[in-house]
Amino acid sequence: MLRIITQRAEALAELRRICDRTHDDQVVHKEATVREVIQAVKRQGDRAVLHYTEEYDQLTLTAEELRVSGSELDAAYQQVSKELLDAIRLACRKIEAFHRQRVPKSWVRFEDAEVVLGKRYTPVDRAGLYVPGGRAAYPSTVLMNAIPARVAKVPRIVMTTPPGPDKSVNPAVLVAAQEAGVQEIYRVGGAQAIAALAYGTETIPKVDVVTGPGNIYVTLAKKLVYGTVGIDSLAGPSEVLVIADEAANPVHVAADLLAQAEHDPMAAAILLTTDTALANKVVAEVKQQLVNHPRRMLTEKAIAHYGLVVVVDSLDAAVELSNEFAPEHLELEVTDPWGLLEKIRHAGAIFLGCSTPEAVGDYLAGPNHTLPTSGSARYASALGVETFMKHSSLIQYSPEALDQVAGAIDVLAKAEGLISHADSVQLRVQGDTLDAEA
Repeated sequence: MLRIITQRAEALAELRRICDRTHDDQVVHKEATVREVIQAVKRQGDRAVLHYTEEYDQLTLTAEELRVSGSELDAAYQQVSKELLDAIRLACRKIEAFHRQRVPKSWVRFEDAEVVLGKRYTPVDRAGLYVPGGRAAYPSTVLMNAIPARVAKVPRIVMTTPPGPDKSVNPAVLVAAQEAGVQEIYRVGGAQAIAALAYGTETIPKVDVVTGPGNIYVTLAKKLVYGTVGIDSLAGPSEVLVIADEAANPVHVAADLLAQAEHDPMAAAILLTTDTALANKVVAEVKQQLVNHPRRMLTEKAIAHYGLVVVVDSLDAAVELSNEFAPEHLELEVTDPWGLLEKIRHAGAIFLGCSTPEAVGDYLAGPNHTLPTSGSARYASALGVETFMKHSSLIQYSPEALDQVAGAIDVLAKAEGLISHADSVQLRVQGDTLDAEA
């Protein structure tokens, strides 16, 4: 059950342990397995994809069954309720509206002496989205990955997702994919799906960027194919950190902690509070809310291993610990969240006030829920439109402008021993001079 800690040194040690929870001795062994899968898919294409799907997922498919058919896509709309379809469409509108504000703009600036500088942003040609299956269906993950790609105007958006035992893909996932603009869906998961997207097979196209969360095998596969393709991040198990004062409702805080813990047995749920009474009430409330929880076994495991309550002397002390942990999700359930916000340096997404549970961001507030985990919020950001775009520098010099800087370039190039660099400028300058004299 949830532990309560009051000593700063012990709290720091526990937070570091939780942050490092994916760095176990089994990772090296798992990475070797993933490397083998990737090499096989690279060499054998569909044949390897089908082999590993049968070996790891106990599912026998043919190459023709890999792509989800048009009739399946049409049927999915008949299998979801009107309420769910309406909710998906509402989420689409809100997520798209937010991400449209993030589209980077190309620009050109005319400097003195006829110099033109700028940046030109263009989308990648093909985006590959990975949507996990297994313990649950995640239509929200489809929306959060596909909509930024569509807003970026990626011409071809494809998706892979592991099917169920009957070879079907969850209809809510299929509907979400169609609403969000995915053009092709393939029923394959695991490291073999990432390898197929990175290198291409006879059936699955090679893409330029792979995004989306998954288990440790998916994460390791993304790590190993990075460089062949771009990736969004190496997502670890999910996590929430709540900073709360006496204004927080213990029932709500407990629900927020459990909302994170129910994701995965390695999910982390942490409370930092200045109120000892609140800490005790939250611990009791977590226990109570778990009694009839449909995912009780999984959630209890997460809480037991990676759940934590820390009582601190002040909100400043809570912020210091939070910044050390750099949480994926940070909830500020305090009287003045905006005042506290100024002191927050590292967090993937910040939820301000007692009426803003993380679930709002998970589904339809608009900002992306694919966020940096395991402390990477210190240097990384959420998935966004920029993930599916790249920029090219624009540079144009007139003959007069080149002449003005030729001497400095000559000195720098020769200092580095790069004579042809110097010549490439001097020959132009000298040629222009000779042309003028002629």
